[in-house]
Amino acid sequence: MKIGVYGGTFNPPHLGHVTAARAVFELLKLDLLLLVPDREPPHKALPAGSPTPEQRLEMTRLAGEQLGLGDRVQVLDLELKRTGRSYTSDTLAQLKERYPEDELWLLMGTDMFLTIQTWHEAEKILSLAGIATFGRTEADTEELFSVQRDYLYRTYPQARIFTLTIPGVVDVSSTDLRTMLAKGEGVNLLPPAVYGYILREGLYGTRADLKRLPLRELRPIALSYLKNKRIPHVLGTEQEAIRLAERYGADVEKARVAALLHDCTKKLNMEEQLELCGRYGIQLDELEQKALKLLHAKTGAAIARDVFGVDDEIYNAIWWHTTGHAHMTLLEKVIYLADYIEPSRNFPGVDKLRAVCYKDLDEGLLMGLEMTIEEMTEMGNPVHHATIEARDALKG
Repeated sequence: MKIGVYGGTFNPPHLGHVTAARAVFELLKLDLLLLVPDREPPHKALPAGSPTPEQRLEMTRLAGEQLGLGDRVQVLDLELKRTGRSYTSDTLAQLKERYPEDELWLLMGTDMFLTIQTWHEAEKILSLAGIATFGRTEADTEELFSVQRDYLYRTYPQARIFTLTIPGVVDVSSTDLRTMLAKGEGVNLLPPAVYGYILREGLYGTRADLKRLPLRELRPIALSYLKNKRIPHVLGTEQEAIRLAERYGADVEKARVAALLHDCTKKLNMEEQLELCGRYGIQLDELEQKALKLLHAKTGAAIARDVFGVDDEIYNAIWWHTTGHAHMTLLEKVIYLADYIEPSRNFPGVDKLRAVCYKDLDEGLLMGLEMTIEEMTEMGNPVHHATIEARDALKG
């Protein structure tokens, strides 16, 4: 297996990191990419006011998910767990113990490559891993690459070196980016979920008022709560909610807010969900105490109100978007159905359900509820009483 190792402060991880990592992954035909944020770089101190190691780890995780590689990219905290300076030689030795039969490749930009002979235990580094270095254009880097390659091959006979140019790589300085963020700029240089996390945590001098966010800022913050694979669903739910709200006269902005936040706690496990239920005083019935899929609607509504200050109408639309209930409001119906029929949904009968929803909202709601009840029954799973009550109220 060929494994890429990409380390750095990731303060913050930006599109330059993402585009370079993706290009190297494809060109070297790597099987696995490891992103390794460091605690204390050996060549420079972290700037005052930098995010905590845990925050940099979370931003790196969000950036890694933007690569679209699924479980072929992993974020490791092994350097963050160490005390003192983060030396690449120590990290590679640790990884070699973990992957003794595999081929390691250390990813780095031009500046790092040109000075690698000055690094702590450079010979050890070059014995443990190949070096994969990238530059923006052949004109900018190939002459420098050539000289350094020759030097390293002469000095370290065991060296394996792969140099490449990436014309599409985003050229950005982390230092400049931090300054831009403090001025309300730089959003186009960051993966959306990373930018949302920065706003949510108030990093780098950002000052977003989470309870009065414009939609352009709420969207990336909402995405920062999600696993990457759920992002298309949430954005699709937003677009479907717009269409349904416009078709039936619901408040479009409230529909968009509810859609963006409806799955904000979806990635949490049972223990985490129950902790939130306890924190917010959410009472659970017997089925909800055992069914993880039912809890995110309730905890998501609580987060939406507590963190983002949504009103009761939006709160209730999120709360009921999984089960429905008898006598739903217009916005509750819109969010329930937008979640059900958004464009990435692909299940038997979805096209027919979409058509019915745009012909008659209540008819579509009844059809959706009956499809849910039928599916759950066929799977041998209990149906929540609120779903049954919602169906019966529509049929009555």
